Amino acid sequence: MQATAYTYDPESRSGQVLLDDGTPVPFDAAAFDAGGLRLLRPGQRVRIEVEDPEEDFRITLVTLQTL
Repeated sequence: MQATAYTYDPESRSGQVLLDDGTPVPFDAAAFDAGGLRLLRPGQRVRIEVEDPEEDFRITLVTLQTL
């Protein structure tokens, strides 16, 4: 799934992404670390993986979107 980085706090390594419909979804340090990123800037397109999208839309991975 794709999204756009919305906020990012380098101290906590957490933030929010915006889904394509504009919905903000938070991610935690574990999801950020799983993607192997060192920094995330607002506006960057990212790929996310979620756990249980029907029940508890929790992001488990954030990485840069590549073609």
